[in-house]
Amino acid sequence: MSQRVLARAAGVPQSTVARIEGAQLSPRVDTFERLLRATGQTMSSERVLGIGVDRSQIRELLRLTPGERLQRGERDARNLAAFDAAVRR
Repeated sequence: MSQRVLARAAGVPQSTVARIEGAQLSPRVDTFERLLRATGQTMSSERVLGIGVDRSQIRELLRLTPGERLQRGERDARNLAAFDAAVRR
């Protein structure tokens, strides 16, 4: 699709399409969506697994011995049961 045809279909100036293609302009999201729609495409986003995950607690648990992890798990289970019982009252 030529720049002129794309620009007309998207409702943007041909000079804007040329500047985007020439890496002289980063389009705004709404302009990018209009250009995509004009070509029969859409844009979507996905979460990238692992990004923004605080692994400090995982590392802390991995430093414990298996016995220490078991003790912590038992303690956490008792605390959760007590919390659950308090909420049900």
